[in-house]
Amino acid sequence: MKRKLILPLMFFVASANANVSPTVQQSEQKNDDSYLWLEDTHGKEALDWVNQQNKSTFSDLKNTTIYKHSFTKNLELINSDDRLPYINERAGYLYNFWQDNTHKHGIYRRTTLSEYKKAQPQWETVFDVDKLSKSDGVTWVFRGANCLYPKYERCLISLSPGGSDAIEIREFDIPTKQFVENGFQISAAKSHISWRDMDSVFVTTDFGNDSMTYAGYPRIVKLWQRGTKLNSAKTLFETEKSSLGTSIARFNDKQQNIDIVQEAISYYSTNYYLLEGAKKSLLPIPKDATVTTYTNNQLFIRLKSDWAVNGQQFRQGSIIYVPIDSITSGNASYHLLIEPTDTLSITAVNTTKSTILVSVLDNVKSQIIRFKKMGAKWVSEPIDTDSTGTVTIASTNANSDDFYINYSSYLSPNSLYKFSAQTEALGLIKSEKDLFNSQGLETKQYWATSKDGTKVPYFVSMKKGLKLNGQNPTLMYGYGGFELSVTPYYSSIMGSNWLEKGGVFVAANIRGGGEFGPSWHKAALTTNRHKAFEDFEAIAEDLISRKITSPAHLGIEGQSNGGLLVAATLLRRPDLYKAVVSQSPLLDMKRYSKLLAGISWTAEYGNPEQPEMWDYLKTYSPFHNVDPQIAYPKILITASTNDDRVHPGHARRMVAKLQGLGNNVYYYENLKGGHADSTDNVQRAEAYALIYSYLWQQLL
Repeated sequence: MKRKLILPLMFFVASANANVSPTVQQSEQKNDDSYLWLEDTHGKEALDWVNQQNKSTFSDLKNTTIYKHSFTKNLELINSDDRLPYINERAGYLYNFWQDNTHKHGIYRRTTLSEYKKAQPQWETVFDVDKLSKSDGVTWVFRGANCLYPKYERCLISLSPGGSDAIEIREFDIPTKQFVENGFQISAAKSHISWRDMDSVFVTTDFGNDSMTYAGYPRIVKLWQRGTKLNSAKTLFETEKSSLGTSIARFNDKQQNIDIVQEAISYYSTNYYLLEGAKKSLLPIPKDATVTTYTNNQLFIRLKSDWAVNGQQFRQGSIIYVPIDSITSGNASYHLLIEPTDTLSITAVNTTKSTILVSVLDNVKSQIIRFKKMGAKWVSEPIDTDSTGTVTIASTNANSDDFYINYSSYLSPNSLYKFSAQTEALGLIKSEKDLFNSQGLETKQYWATSKDGTKVPYFVSMKKGLKLNGQNPTLMYGYGGFELSVTPYYSSIMGSNWLEKGGVFVAANIRGGGEFGPSWHKAALTTNRHKAFEDFEAIAEDLISRKITSPAHLGIEGQSNGGLLVAATLLRRPDLYKAVVSQSPLLDMKRYSKLLAGISWTAEYGNPEQPEMWDYLKTYSPFHNVDPQIAYPKILITASTNDDRVHPGHARRMVAKLQGLGNNVYYYENLKGGHADSTDNVQRAEAYALIYSYLWQQLL
């Protein structure tokens, strides 16, 4: 499934100072810590404040005609049977998770390919999340099913209570459609579990007794045998509490299965170990490299730095491979599969029965390259796809060289294709109907010049023949972190709420992302974070210079790291923007490493506990850069109470501080859902309606 524009759970905003007590307002200007009480996530005083903020925001935005029309339309689109059901192929069935008006929390279902091709396919419900939520009295959010290869009949179902990152895991039997009595089960925690075989699993979870790292992730790997208690599982590996965490997985291959332990020392530094019984061997690869996949007795690795080994020189961003037997014999031999160019970067690696599928971006235009084994070498050929949108691997099958591809663009609905190894051609399987009117619209790619001279690309979707008068309502989205790329995708919500109505949508491909590989990401790491902000500002200025828009009609949006991006750039250049949507954001860069999973991101941002790093972080930390002399545009900040990744205290305290200084701020905090999503389609429809109601209010 193509990565979409991330819109959080629900959100809102409250007006001005109405919900902050005078005492807090007065003391804030003396001491920012006076708002620390808002970090008490479920404390009565903090939740009372949240509810007051939500009420104020609702009264402003929910009573508008735009909101009412948007909510009704959004719910219709989100529940529409015309949506493309995304699939995962397993043992002859196509599996899909589906939510609609009847299935609020969703059903996990399956069908056959021949049935899927029909206009109205018949689906077999495998697992009903609504029924479980009702019987358990818990709002369960489905987080996936890890099923045992090769029959895929036994699955480890992951369920999140209320949408948090913590998950409960239960063993499920597909033929009987029942949870397995006395099967593998783990209470809600930040866990990782994977099959070893039918009667044993690898598990990392909160075992108690210092079993978690300081970052809040498991540090112990155990082997758990069926029919035994979890606390009697055999310990296979431990990492230090100062590490981020560890996990283990079995890589299945027709020649030889292998077990690999992943020990995350930091966010971008990992040790991989080959586990053979009681013996564990450190894989001889760079610590910043990533093991991507294993097939044909060969391990495939993505490099994030240049690497010289055995007289060979491999380029940063390359995919290399090494026969597993050469590692176990102590004479590892490395070979190049594909290397990047100045414009081309590798984004993903997948495998079929005997081929390698490499997804790439070339100037942020996607393509898939298929590798076939010819003797001792891998020979490549591109898959013929439309380069104007985004193509991703939807599903592969370890027992076949056929695979599925999803295609979409900002203006073209999602389409599913099947590649036939027999004919070596793509065939259309199913396509969404046009869910918004894209007639008369176009997408163009432009390039802006950043402050240091770097050329930065961005996509603009707009009406053909757009009047270049600087008066077009424009929404610019950005992320710029963690090597995540922003690529074209189809959104009926954005199309219906924004493009159809004459809005312009801009996707910024700034540094910090992965659009041009590891070097593009590293260019905005730690003390170079400002490069991402400068890129974003350069695009805003380029839009203005082209007269596509102007500061009075330009809005910006981002979530999580993107929420930090838009908040920081607002404070740097409040003259550039009229609307800001900051969702689930990091905003206090002094305290971020003390809250929830924050310590795991110090490799991205730097450690504020180090004085020299704080000297840099404080130059852009939004919470610390609010200028009491500036009247900022009315902004929208959102968060989720149950977000156990980015603490809602970031958003709460920022809102309180801005309001305490007399700024109008909308705030909405979803009392359900987690970091990345709402729990049901009604919440999603409300969230989108609120955002677009706010944007049209600000940018017309």
